[in-house]
This record gives sequence, C-alpha cells and structure tokens, in this order.
Amino acid sequence: MKIVHACAWTVLLIALAGFANAGPGEKAYQEMREKGLLYPDQRWQDYVDVVGRRLVQAAGAEESEFHFYVIDESSVNAMAFPDGYIFVHRGLITFLRSEDELAGVIGHEIGHVIGSHARRSNQVGAFGQIAGFIGAILTGTGTVADLANTATNTLRSGYGRAFELEADAYGAEFLAKAGYNSLAMIDVLHVLKDHSLFSRNVLGEPNTYHGLFSTHPKNDKRLYDAVARAQDVNEAELRDPERDFWSMVDGLVYGNEAATGLVKEGAYYHGGLRIVVRFPEQWTVGNTAAEVIGNAPRGAAEASISIQRLEAPTDNQTPEEYVTKTLKRDDITDGQSTEINGYPAYVGNIKVLAGNAQARRIAVIFKDRSVYLFRGEVGALGDPTAFDTQWQDTLRSFRAMTADDLQLASSQRIRVQMAEPDVTWAELARRSSLKDHAEETLRLLNAQYPAGEPRAGDMIKLVE
Repeated sequence: MKIVHACAWTVLLIALAGFANAGPGEKAYQEMREKGLLYPDQRWQDYVDVVGRRLVQAAGAEESEFHFYVIDESSVNAMAFPDGYIFVHRGLITFLRSEDELAGVIGHEIGHVIGSHARRSNQVGAFGQIAGFIGAILTGTGTVADLANTATNTLRSGYGRAFELEADAYGAEFLAKAGYNSLAMIDVLHVLKDHSLFSRNVLGEPNTYHGLFSTHPKNDKRLYDAVARAQDVNEAELRDPERDFWSMVDGLVYGNEAATGLVKEGAYYHGGLRIVVRFPEQWTVGNTAAEVIGNAPRGAAEASISIQRLEAPTDNQTPEEYVTKTLKRDDITDGQSTEINGYPAYVGNIKVLAGNAQARRIAVIFKDRSVYLFRGEVGALGDPTAFDTQWQDTLRSFRAMTADDLQLASSQRIRVQMAEPDVTWAELARRSSLKDHAEETLRLLNAQYPAGEPRAGDMIKLVE
C-alpha cells in the first residue's frame, strides 16, 4: 500500500539492474540505503523493527521474511512490498500518539503481505516495475508528476477496498494477539482523516491515504466490526510497549525544510536532490523554487553565482555537448571537461559581449538524472582574480548530501512537554518555529484539529 502526499513530488523511475536477483522491496531498500534515504537515527530503525517483529510473531509468520524501516520523508505514508519489506515514513510517525497506533500502521502493512494481496490482485508485475519509487523526490515545484502507469497507480491507490479492509482485519487481529490495543486501528483512521481535512481546508491540497484510509469515513461500520472481532482474541492484559513512545518522538525531525531547499550558514542544502553547495564566506545566499543565488557583500555589482537544476538530456550527451547542443551556447572560451567530486562536469568562460560585467563563467555538473547549471559574473565593483578563486571553490564544494548534512539542515524537531494550565494552541503557535499555519499544525499533531485546547498535565507535541 502506498500514498503520495500532495506535496511537490517528481517521480523518477530508477534503474535497478544491479539488484536483479532481489525482490522489489529489497531492491527499493538497497536503493534507499545507497542514496541515504533511510532515517539516520538507528534508535528509530530498531524501534519499528522490534514492533514489527512482535506483530509478525503474533501472526505466526516467519520473522526472517519481514524487514521494517523508517524512510526519511515528511510525507504521510507507509507501504508494503510483496517480499516482506515494509516502510514507514517519518512524516506519518509525527502524527501518531502511541506505540499502539504505530503498531496499527505496521500491522496493516503486514496484513497486505500475509494476505498475498499483490498476487491476488494481479499486481506483482507492477511492484517489479516500481521498485525505483524511491527516486520520487521533493523538488519545490508545487506539482505532482502525472505518471499514469499501472505501477505508480498501484502504489497510490492501494489494492482495492476489499483487500484494504482485509489488511485492516489482519492488522487488528495481529495487534490483539501481540498485546496491543486493537482499537488503535480506529485511532489511526481518525489521525489520517484529520490530516486529510487539514490538507484540503488549510493547505488547499488533495491528500489521501490509500485504500481503506482514503475511502472510508471515520464511522465506517466494516472497520469497527473488524476491530470488534479482533478484540475477541485480545490477550487478557495488554502487554507493555517496547519503548516509551513519547521519549522516542521527542527530538524527531519534523517536516522537510531541507528537502525543498534550505540555506544555512552559507551552504545550500537540498535534501530531496541530496546535494550540498557552499558559497563564499560573507556572501548573501537565497533560493527560490527555480534558482539559488549568491551575491558578494556589495551585491551583484561586485559578484554573483547562481545555480539552476535542469532536466537531463534525452540523448547520451556529455556535459560539454549539453552546453553546446542543448543550451546552444557558442560563446564559450577556455572550456574544459572535468570531474567534480566524481560527477562529470564542464567548466568554461563566457565572452562578455554586452553589459557592465568584467567576466562571466559557466559550468554544468551531471548528478544522477539531473543537470546543475552554474553561472558566475564579476560586476563593475568586483575583482576578477579573487572571484576566480571563489568560483572554483564553490564548484568544488558541490557534493552529495550525507546523513550528517541532513541532521544539520533539518533544524525543526518535535519537542514533547507537559501542557501547562490554561495554555492555548494559539499561544503555543506564537512560540513555535513553524512559519505557516502554526496553530492548525499544532492542533493536528496533537489530535485536536480542528477544535479543542490542551488539558493541563497532558503530554503535547510542539515544533522547535
């Protein structure tokens, strides 16, 4: 099962020939691990694994056939592959309130695997095609790529209502047998329905959690019946949770600010594209959806460097050919093909035929399936010699983002605290680091959207 949050997603189908003997879930895992897409907090990876294995044991299945991971994405998402690989997005976890609810999400996914829903719905082939789903990255464009193929639609819409309901019945049963509260399945539905309402009414975006959670109302009788049947097999006493959920959530990265482009201390981070570029010291750096621009201390009249991400060429061009054929530049001098931190590149000077610029520079770097266009200019107040050093240093700083970079760039985190008497969400919103819709977001994080106020002594989630 799979949903795609209606954020800015562009889906890239990634070649998986290197993992030809692996199943689709294992291929996806290998790709994610290589590209640093797994949440880099081992405590959380261990946590979802131990909860998942507790449920697998209760289901009477082979533990070795299941694998559980947290994906470092802010979208509200979870999915299962037919070979037993189950992924939960960090963004979904931020809206949950207990280990029981986390177990409810995972139990539903285990139900898809145990129920052989991929085979029974004739979608095994589709999973083979879409293991490259991890190439779906946030670009900040505000649009979702329209990929109307069977594989993508499978991940978006789930297996169909009958199989989704069956997966929830399985999940509720596994929760009960594992000593969790099977009513958590209902709680998760409420969380996701509230999130859908928030996305539609506040953000103006369509947002659906696939299958059961996207098509059924909060009071769906079939789901309640399935949970009621599961309670008949509930253990006499609920077992203790594997971890203190609130302690685990405290410090969890919130949102995906770095994934859509973040400037911090002179460096530009893009978590979705997984790149880092560092600009010269004391420069002012800003970014839009289309471009990153750095200006020298005295502004563009002194010097500037800009970066744009462009689509890869349709044919097998080199960086030099991209400049001359795709960009159709015939004004390049002293061009040189090179490598920058292992990525093919082409660097050259641009003839200054008009304007007040003393010098202009150009470079393109190929990374993955994208082209990065760098342009530099020395203005009338600038020093061409000093700029050449700054230009070369900026180009050489271009590299792939590491897990440490992600932690540094992802500055917003969930903080857990006890609610004070008479405090309101409006007051807490004014203290929050959230930039947009702060009050509504805090309500949503704490299951009080659209109405309600904190009760003194309750544990609440804030964003700092």
